[in-house]
Amino acid sequence: MKKIVLILFALILGLNIHAQRRRGGMNNIPQTNNEPSEKEIAKRERDMEERKEEYIDNFITTLEADEFQKHIIKQNILSFFEAKLAIFKMQFEHSIDRKKALEQLETTHFKELEELISESNMTKIKELIKGGFDEKEVVKKKKKKQKRNKRKKDKG
Repeated sequence: MKKIVLILFALILGLNIHAQRRRGGMNNIPQTNNEPSEKEIAKRERDMEERKEEYIDNFITTLEADEFQKHIIKQNILSFFEAKLAIFKMQFEHSIDRKKALEQLETTHFKELEELISESNMTKIKELIKGGFDEKEVVKKKKKKQKRNKRKKDKG
């Protein structure tokens, strides 16, 4: 009786270990070597461009300026991002050279814009450049405003 119990226990344990080893090999993620197609690349670039436009539009809504100034600011921000992307695509000998080029771009790109806009707007732009702009707050405020306007329309 003891031998039968021991044999059954060993058999169950052995089958369990065997099954786990087999299953472990099946969980590997297959590696794909295919490059993204031209269509996928174009779609990704289009999505990134739309996202950039949306991000900048959300930022522009936080500024206190008239439509003409906002349009000029938007053009400057777009040109800044394009110049920054060009710097990232360039080959530099050292990463220090790239950092210097980025710092130079950040300090000189908005010089002429400083004369046109208020100081508070300029600090917001510098915050955007440094990556301190929190888009989530702006989107929340937009949604709240839309809800309020919808409620007013429903009541009126």
